[in-house]
Amino acid sequence: MAPLDSALVRLLFISLSCYAALNALELAPSDKKYEGIQGDKIVLDCKFILAPEDIGTLDIEWFLVAPDAQQADQMIIAFNGKPYPQDGPLKGRVDFVSPTPEEGDASIIISNLKESDSGTYQCKVKKMPGSQNKKVTLNVYVKPTKTRCYVEGKQEIGHDMNLRCMATEGSSPLSYSWVKVSGLEKLPATATLDATTGMLHVKNASQEHSGTYKCMSKNRVGTDECIVMLNVVPPSNTAGIVAGAIIGTLLFLLVLGVLIFFCCRKQKEKKYEKEIQHEIREDVAPPKSRTSTARSYIGSNIGSNHSSLGSLSPSNIDGYSKARYNHIPSDEMERPPSQVPTYVPPKVAGPNLSRMGAIPVMIPAQNKDGSIV
Repeated sequence: MAPLDSALVRLLFISLSCYAALNALELAPSDKKYEGIQGDKIVLDCKFILAPEDIGTLDIEWFLVAPDAQQADQMIIAFNGKPYPQDGPLKGRVDFVSPTPEEGDASIIISNLKESDSGTYQCKVKKMPGSQNKKVTLNVYVKPTKTRCYVEGKQEIGHDMNLRCMATEGSSPLSYSWVKVSGLEKLPATATLDATTGMLHVKNASQEHSGTYKCMSKNRVGTDECIVMLNVVPPSNTAGIVAGAIIGTLLFLLVLGVLIFFCCRKQKEKKYEKEIQHEIREDVAPPKSRTSTARSYIGSNIGSNHSSLGSLSPSNIDGYSKARYNHIPSDEMERPPSQVPTYVPPKVAGPNLSRMGAIPVMIPAQNKDGSIV
C-alpha cells in the first residue's frame, strides 16, 4: 500500500503544479458599468499580472462579441510586440492606453463614440502557459438635441390647445417637463402634462395663460430645451370677415360687368360707323355742282374767245362778243344777278395782241334781258 500511496501523492502534486502554472496569469477583476456619450471617448480596462512561470510570448487581443452566437466575434485590436489595429467599425478610433501593454495594462481607449458602438467587448491575454480573458459591456447614449416646441390649436379665449415638445435626437428613455418663465410664472391650473410624449394640454384658455413657456427634454446623459410664446386673444369676428369678403367680391363683379358692357358698346359703335362709311363710298355718287359746271363752261368759251382775238379787228370785236354771250347756258342765267360769278380772265400764254394791231376791249357783263350790269 505504501508504494501506491506514494505514487498517488506524486501525481496529485504534479497536477496541482500544472494547474497553478496555467492560472499564474491573473486579470484584475472589474464590475464597472461602462456608459459613454456619443462624440466622447471612453477607456475599457483590462489589467493583468504575470507569474514567473509565464515565460511565453505575450499576446493581447480585443474582440467585439457578436450578438448572435452563430456569428464569429470580430477582432478590433491586437498586440504581439506592437499594436495591430484591425479593420472594422472601430477602425481609426481605437488604441491601447499604455504605449507598453506588455507591462501589465492591456486597456484600450475608444474615441468619437457612436451609438452603434454599444455592445459586449472581450479582452484576452495569453503568455504561455498562462491565458485569461474577461468581458465588459459598453452602452453609448445620445444626448437630447434639436428639441422643438410649438402650439397646436387656436390661441383664442375659451379654446383648448396643446403645447408640444419633442427632441429630434436622443437615446431612450426620454422625459419632458414644462415651466412658465414669464407672466404669472406658473402653469395653468387646468393644464395636464404627459412627461413621455412632451404634450402640455391646456383647457379653456384665458388671457392669463399668455406668456413664454420652456420645455426641457432629458435622458440619463444630458438635457436640452426650447421655448415657445403663447398669446391668447379674443375670438375673431368671423361673420364680419365673411360678409366683407362677399361684399368685396360682389362689388368687383359689378365693376367688371360695367366695364365689359361699355367695351362691347364701344365696339358696336365703331363697327356701325365703319359700315355706314363703306355704304356711302360704294353706293352714293357725289352730287354735281351747278356753279362749277357753269364756271367751267364759261371759262372754256371765254378762253377760246381770247385765243381768237388775235384774228379780230377793232371793227368786229363788239359784234363777236355780243354773239358769243348770247350762247351762255340758260341754267346759269336763271340765277339772280348777285349769284353770277365775277369772271377774272386768266392770263393766257399766246401771241401779243398789241403787236398784232389789236386793241384790248373790256367786255361788260349782261343780264338775261340784255341790259348791262
